Amino acid sequence: MYTHQRLTIFLSLLSTINAAPPTISGFTLTWAEDFIGTANSLPSTNNWLIDTGTSYPGGPANWGTGEIQTYTSSPNNLRLTGDGVLQITPLLNRATGIWTSARIETQRTNFMAQEGGKMRIQARILMPDVKGAEAIGYWPAFWTLGSNYRGNYQNWPSVGEFDIMENVNGIDSVWGVLHCGVNPGGPCGETDGIAGNRACPNSPCQGNFHVYTIEVDRTVTPEVLRWYVDDVLFHSVSEGTVGTQTWNQAVHQGHFILLNLAIGGAFPNNRYGSATPVASTVDSRPMYVDYVAVYNS
Repeated sequence: MYTHQRLTIFLSLLSTINAAPPTISGFTLTWAEDFIGTANSLPSTNNWLIDTGTSYPGGPANWGTGEIQTYTSSPNNLRLTGDGVLQITPLLNRATGIWTSARIETQRTNFMAQEGGKMRIQARILMPDVKGAEAIGYWPAFWTLGSNYRGNYQNWPSVGEFDIMENVNGIDSVWGVLHCGVNPGGPCGETDGIAGNRACPNSPCQGNFHVYTIEVDRTVTPEVLRWYVDDVLFHSVSEGTVGTQTWNQAVHQGHFILLNLAIGGAFPNNRYGSATPVASTVDSRPMYVDYVAVYNS
């Protein structure tokens, strides 16, 4: 009965899927992914790297965050729906207690705002439709890392990290976070980073599509980062907050984009108590991504 109800809800969303990346006044579309492809196929390797296992080769264990799942390239965890949508599904093997999920990152590492210009990175995402005790441990995310991290994996957080959309334990809220400087402490207060959050406007974050955006503005002095959900500003950080040297390291370089759905880890634990999955935690609640787009002025 519940499975049928969820299928009905998803089918009702199909009319809102396939939204093309919109035109934004004052910006040019630099890059976009619409996830068009055959049902059950993987996202294009021309655009995406698929991360697998529990760490980068030579990188910190558990992806450096304490998350407990293993990432795979199985269509059970990562697939195109055939309707222009990417689906990432966390699964629990109840016999072994092992969680699996998926994480992808763009091949390109050069997304940045030019001097005197602006950049916007945004995606239309449906967070997993899970709440309360069933959601303990869920950690969906849409974020970026500075290009210098790729192949090094030991220079976080100085390379910069823009968390455009994070969510924890099925709470109706989106978090935007800047990570920078040194760990622990530093101008970004690591490991937490500089965070802001708010509830999604008009409908809950869970089970509904919303557009999550970061704007890097280098047209003003001091420069500034701004976070939006459905064009509602909910967080900002200026160059003056962290200092010019730290800002330049984090902002004045290319970034690559990541999408993933983790289980457990530091962010849920730091924000809302223990996020280790419990007996009531359910699996098979996907995150859906309609498009990802990058714009420059």
